[in-house]
Amino acid sequence: MKRNKKNSDFFSKKRSKYKLTFFNESSLEDVWTICFSRFGAIMTAILLIGLIVVAILSVIVGTPVKNLLPGYLKTEERIEMVDKILRVDSLAAEVQRRDAYIKNLASILTGEIKIDSIGQQADSLLSTTTDTLLPESKLMANYIKQYEQEEKYTLNVFTPTTPIDGKLFYPPLKGKIIKAYNPKEGHFGIDIQCPRNTAVSAVLDGTIVSAGYTIDYGYVVYIQHSNNYLSVYKYNSGILKNIGDKVSGGEKIAVTGWEDGKSSKQSCVAEFQLWHMGQSLDPEKYITF
Repeated sequence: MKRNKKNSDFFSKKRSKYKLTFFNESSLEDVWTICFSRFGAIMTAILLIGLIVVAILSVIVGTPVKNLLPGYLKTEERIEMVDKILRVDSLAAEVQRRDAYIKNLASILTGEIKIDSIGQQADSLLSTTTDTLLPESKLMANYIKQYEQEEKYTLNVFTPTTPIDGKLFYPPLKGKIIKAYNPKEGHFGIDIQCPRNTAVSAVLDGTIVSAGYTIDYGYVVYIQHSNNYLSVYKYNSGILKNIGDKVSGGEKIAVTGWEDGKSSKQSCVAEFQLWHMGQSLDPEKYITF
């Protein structure tokens, strides 16, 4: 009973009405009167504070005022700051390398370090290890000595090779080869006899680096491929791509049938060349026509 009485007293106090009156001191006339309860006053204060907080956040988020807040940066400013930090780090590293170089150079010029003070290391490619389980015969020792002398100044590392890397060369067109690859006679490709208006395909994925008309070879297309491959397509009557276009292996790039005296109503001649790092290659070793 006491608990119920306390609860009723608590709620009755919260719901009790209060009256706030403003009156003129000289005339004792009521100017403004407000009637409220304790609960209503608390809720009104909370609502008013919430509205003020929402208004302040709206002004900060929706107006340029947020730029005045400490620690706030625009996205562009952040990107620019990161870029400048990276540049400063790169410059600091470059300055350290320059300082080390200048210090070493000054030491050499003053005689503190001799130019030839750094000893040369033996070439590991020319050195051999002795197998303790298999004694070396005199014949083997002579052979190793002779091989080391012959290969001493041979730069096998720089021997040019043609990387294939599992590449699949598409045939530029189907036809009969009437003139084979013969660089000694200045013929760096193969001549293929095919029907007129045959579509010419790219042999590999690549980029068109040159495409235009020439007096001697008609329309000519050059395609740069990966691993320093370059393919050349000559004696075309028209081209289907422009310079800078990306093409895929097997994609049509030109049409045969250039009128140069080699063509007839039924057939024509097209020339295809394949190059790697400035060296011409025999297309028949890589492509089945």
